[in-house]
Amino acid sequence: MIRWFVLICFVLTATAAYAQQRPLVTEDPETIGAGRMLIEGGFDWADNMEYPASGLAGNLLRFPTIGLSFGISSIAEFQLDGGLHDRLAISQRDPTAPLASLVTETGDTTSDISDITVGTKIRVLAEGARRPAFGLRFATKLPNASNESGLGLDTMDFSMSLLGAKTVQSIRVVGNLGFGILSDPIQGNRQNDVLLYGASFARAMTQQAEIVGELNGRWSTRSGEAFPGTETRGLLKLGGRFTQGSVRFDAGIFFGLTSIDPTFGFTGGVTYVFNAFTVP
Repeated sequence: MIRWFVLICFVLTATAAYAQQRPLVTEDPETIGAGRMLIEGGFDWADNMEYPASGLAGNLLRFPTIGLSFGISSIAEFQLDGGLHDRLAISQRDPTAPLASLVTETGDTTSDISDITVGTKIRVLAEGARRPAFGLRFATKLPNASNESGLGLDTMDFSMSLLGAKTVQSIRVVGNLGFGILSDPIQGNRQNDVLLYGASFARAMTQQAEIVGELNGRWSTRSGEAFPGTETRGLLKLGGRFTQGSVRFDAGIFFGLTSIDPTFGFTGGVTYVFNAFTVP
């Protein structure tokens, strides 16, 4: 009985402190807390990553990936997520791809900065004894990666998701459901509306260690073929986290769910949360 009580307390406190929970991307409705700041960094490596718009494919290394979250109130959080360097070892080129003629890289590698996502998360309803927590997240993806590198689309996207979560004994279950408005990179006056989904779990094994997993992706609602770069995508991810004080280490492996997703890949990183400022 005492063991279960300790595990439940650990999950609850860890979720509140680390609401942006590497290596998962499914968003927990809990925020990091007023005046707190979260810094996370890491890497992603993906086998056989495809870019249908530019026609490039190969092994992708993203390092470092960076995330910043600011607790602007007890129920609201401002987020910045992206990366400083994406490097694709090119194994395939499709000259018939719609943006292939814009790619200026002629060698066997190409690189660029990652697109940056700016988001705001609001916890609408706190978790109760029998009630899950609920929240909302609004986000905009900025066109930082260029289509000249073959890694970007030069488009802006918008998304909104409903977030829900509940702790059951030593397991934290989180679900996301929303929609995204993705711009057509070929013709600027068109868009593809996609359904966004995510489901994750975090199982506390000890006071410091967890095993985690998720299913996360998007589904194109457009009848017929989706615009290049707005296709249906999804990943299945399994991993673990280890917390030491205010620092959390993580690692995971993921598998693609569609033919254009990476076959498999690895991720790893570290997260640090601290009291950064005073909210008036």
